[in-house]
Formats: sequence, structure tokens, C-alpha cells
Amino acid sequence: MTAAHTLRTEGLVSGYGRTTIVDGVDLQIPTGKVSVIVGANACGKSTLLKTIARLLPTQSGAVLLDGQAIERLPTKDLARTLGLLPQQPVAPEGIAVADLVGRGRHPHQKMFRSWSADDDRAVTEALAATGVLDLADRAVDELSGGQRQRVWIAMALAQQTDILLLDEPTTFLDVSHQIEVLDLLTDLNAQRGTTIVMVLHDINLAARYADHLFALRAGRLVASGAPRDVVTSALVREVFDLDALVIDDPVSGTPLVLPRGRHRVRQAGTDAAPAADSSAAASPALVPVPSTTGESR
Repeated sequence: MTAAHTLRTEGLVSGYGRTTIVDGVDLQIPTGKVSVIVGANACGKSTLLKTIARLLPTQSGAVLLDGQAIERLPTKDLARTLGLLPQQPVAPEGIAVADLVGRGRHPHQKMFRSWSADDDRAVTEALAATGVLDLADRAVDELSGGQRQRVWIAMALAQQTDILLLDEPTTFLDVSHQIEVLDLLTDLNAQRGTTIVMVLHDINLAARYADHLFALRAGRLVASGAPRDVVTSALVREVFDLDALVIDDPVSGTPLVLPRGRHRVRQAGTDAAPAADSSAAASPALVPVPSTTGESR
């Protein structure tokens, strides 16, 4: 099992240049759980994750790892605790799978120390855990999208961090590979206790796989909690500007969002929907969202 660490933000403000994207966000990441950040395009999800990972500096506020501001932590110390899989990572042309996964061992390398048996073991375990051990000698650029994504996750596993951040790990994958990747991450969390924080666009996959959801709108946190408490018609309207019915997913029992749209909607007098809208239950308290300047990401 991985070690327990605390990760939180306090009044976090960040962005690009003089443009503020994330505006005053307070997060407490549940230790040893799967958390998912959701929201509409350009609401600040990726910017928030990059700031937590120290790829972007804070404009004000703080990101605290075990109570310490992350900008004060030595780079290798941080990389041994917190790993990041960014959107659309690019592998060097022609690199073999095992060599790419081996790069995850960099934070554990010491000056003048050669590759060790521990490094070999970590890479082999990461390849096996992600189901790509048989691809170890293949070139990464020869693989399918789903295979490549598993290889990138293997590299993150080889890093052996206790906290793993993933920015849109299912982007450009078909449905079967999306489920495969999310199942893999859920297994990692269950077996190793790794704290996982993901950005996902698909609210239904987020509700199914998350223990905890953070919902953003215009760079501000508007709701936080278990999917059952967060995903309601009111929240979907607030965050996504979408009129939707929320029912129980017949497969997982988690909230399932059914957009209404303008077409292909049953008219009054036809058969009713199969389940009641869960927004009739208690909705989470929504923080009013004041208007902000600048474009959010």
C-alpha cells in the first residue's frame, strides 16, 4: 500500500500571464480515493490540475502537500510523491515501450548510480499491472491509442508515487478503451491505495468512477462531494448550462445524466422516464458564481 499524504489548495488563484483562470479555489483531496474534476470546456479544470502539479505557478493562495507549499519542495522529492500524466503526452520517435516506462524511474535515480534491480522490478511490475508486458520491445508509435495510454500510465506507475494526477486520460479513446483505462485506475486505487485525481469531460463516467467530485464553473468551485450528492439536474444546469434528467444508472447505481436537448424528446402524454429525477433529493449547496474577467481554460 502507498503512504498517506494530504493534498489541498487554499484560496488558489492561477492562470497564464496576467489572465486569471482559477479563482479562489479551496480543495481538500480525499486521501486514498479517486477524485474527478468536472466542468464545461474552458472552466479551468486543466489549469487547476497543472497548478496542483506545479507546472503552473500560483498567482496567490497555496497548494499544500502534507502541509507544505509545493513550491518549496525539492523537485525530486515532489516527483517521488506526486506524478502527473498530462493531456496528449508525446513520446520520442521510435522509443520502445520498456524504455519509455523506464523514464518514470528518473526521480529515484541518484547521481552516479547505475540502473538497479529495484528499477527493473518497478518497470516490470508497471508493465504487468497495465497489461502491456508483452509490448515491452515494441515501438510506442506503433501502438493503438488504447495501448499507448496504458503505456503512459505504466510510466506513471513506475514512478511509484502515492498521488497520481491525470488530465483527460480517456481523451480520443473509444468507449471500450475509456472503460479499460478507468477500470485500470480503479484497480490501482483499490490495490495500492494510490490517491488519484483526474480531469474528465464525461460527467457520466465521472459519476460512475469517482469517490469524490469537484465541479467547476468559470474557474470557481461550485460543488464538492460524493457523486450521489453532487450530480443533480440543478448542478448540471449550473455547471454545464444543460437541461437534463438525472436518473439512477441501471448498471452502476450512480447518477446518470440524460440531456434533454431540443429534438428526440418525448412529448407530454407519452410513457414516463424509467426513474425519477434525482434532483428531487437534496441538492448540494451551490456557491454563487460572480462574473469574472478573462477567458477560463
